[in-house]
Amino acid sequence: MRSLLLFICCIASLGKADAQKTDKKLEREIQNLVSGFHGSVGIYVHDLKRDRIVAINADTVFPTASIVKIPILLGIMQKISTGELDYHQRLTYTNDLFYDEGDDILSRFKDSATIELSKVIMLMLTISDNCASLWLQQLAGGGTRINQVLDSLGYSTTRVNSRTAGREAGRAQYGWGQSSPAEIAALMEKIVKGEIFNREASAKMLRLLGRQYWDEQALSAIPAGIFAADKNGAVDGSRNEVVYVNGPKRPYIFSIFTKNNQDQSWEKNNEAWVMTRKLSALLWEYFE
Repeated sequence: MRSLLLFICCIASLGKADAQKTDKKLEREIQNLVSGFHGSVGIYVHDLKRDRIVAINADTVFPTASIVKIPILLGIMQKISTGELDYHQRLTYTNDLFYDEGDDILSRFKDSATIELSKVIMLMLTISDNCASLWLQQLAGGGTRINQVLDSLGYSTTRVNSRTAGREAGRAQYGWGQSSPAEIAALMEKIVKGEIFNREASAKMLRLLGRQYWDEQALSAIPAGIFAADKNGAVDGSRNEVVYVNGPKRPYIFSIFTKNNQDQSWEKNNEAWVMTRKLSALLWEYFE
């Protein structure tokens, strides 16, 4: 009986400790910021110095849009880590890889042109080149294998759906990929801490994610001299971003996902993008 009571007390203490990890003041400020948004929003924030979080619909599944390129990156880096691929090996582009949706660079290549794998990865992450991303998904062994890698790392929500057998229902509901604000932020945190595959692989991924062309939303609120690793994604009804900010006082990670957005415009004043910029500015001021 004494052991049982001790066990119950320990569990209660753990629950209390977990509850204390929420930054209530910041949570109120963020709730005020997102109230009235015309759509669904999920947010996860982690103060890495004080180990405090804010989680708003953070376990809800959202479409990733181009944030799916982080799981694809994991699939590629796993193969590089095991020696199945070489970061600097040359690849040959062929016309059957052509994918022309948006303003991609790789799809402008001529048949039989060659390019380093490292540069294809750069195109996927820096400018979010879809042609490069689909090629890398293929080189990583396809969506099924990438999902197996995610499973092996403990991620059960984040999935590649497009061109992946058995993921047709997920594709219909969420598009190319799916994740939750909490899980994608946790994945980013593991990269930051050097805990994905090995420290070398994690460091390479962090550097790659720190070279972002699309810097007009969350990144626009962060001073240019501060290192930030970022991936964003957007389709008509969903605008998302996950960011690591190496702030000098309190480094932090945050993610914001939206779906069912009423405002599906592509102008700077799109409601979800305005909210993202305001959230990023709020967090920078709060932590620094």
